[in-house]
Amino acid sequence: MAEITAALVKELRERTGSGMMECKRALQETGGDIEAAVELMRKAGQAKADKKASRVAAEGLIVLRQTAGAVAMAEINCETDFVTKNDDFRAFAAGVADTVLREGPADLDALLAATMANGQSVEQNRRDCIARIGENINVRRGVRLTTSAGVLGSYLHGTRIGVLVELDGGDAELAKDIAMHIAASRPLCVSADQVPAELIAKEKEIYAARALAEGKPAHMIEKIAEGRLRKYFEEVTLLGQPFVKDPERSVEELLKSRQARVVRFQRFGLGEGIEKKSSDFAAEVAAARGDNDSDN
Repeated sequence: MAEITAALVKELRERTGSGMMECKRALQETGGDIEAAVELMRKAGQAKADKKASRVAAEGLIVLRQTAGAVAMAEINCETDFVTKNDDFRAFAAGVADTVLREGPADLDALLAATMANGQSVEQNRRDCIARIGENINVRRGVRLTTSAGVLGSYLHGTRIGVLVELDGGDAELAKDIAMHIAASRPLCVSADQVPAELIAKEKEIYAARALAEGKPAHMIEKIAEGRLRKYFEEVTLLGQPFVKDPERSVEELLKSRQARVVRFQRFGLGEGIEKKSSDFAAEVAAARGDNDSDN
């Protein structure tokens, strides 16, 4: 059995990011074999990650990266806002965004399998981060836009809303302004022809039913529904919305004045679509203590 020295414990800590006592115990269990200790701690980290996988992670960070000809964005979630200040979590989130920018993975599975700067996969780094921090952590999504001739822009509102945009024409300042508008106004798509047909049919049905309930003449229902649908397109499409920095004109009018066109955009809102669990802190403390309503 190799002597478990302070230097050996220090080396294991640097390699795994785990606590001193946890490293010492792992070395004791493996007879001082540091490689076996690393493997043991990775297995323990995987077990921790599996155990915490069902816990809701709706907080976190959105991270942007940009280089010549490419912009990238990633959303990494954790359970509490407190963890977003943790250096390990922030380093992991930054590393994921760097990986998205470098690799441009086609989907989440490809992102999780991609190799980060330390030579390990995103998924292994995620599990290691869970083991160090003690919260469930998820890599939710990542996207990269590239162009050879267009203009790329990005905007990050705090750490909770991120936008990437590609323009044909215009300049970097305009691209950033459009990205900022998208962050604030949350359009569904660029133009009316991109609104899904099923959504259009649903909205039109609602407008027709509303007009009928208002007592409008039967022969006018279709025309009224069409008019309200046009108003809906102005509200949900980027081109139809009033520009946030100059509401007197639409985004479409702004773009025309600058001889530019929006090719595509991506908007991430932190935790959108994740069912957040409300909790009663006092009840959680009581449960941890083993209290119940029958205690006197």
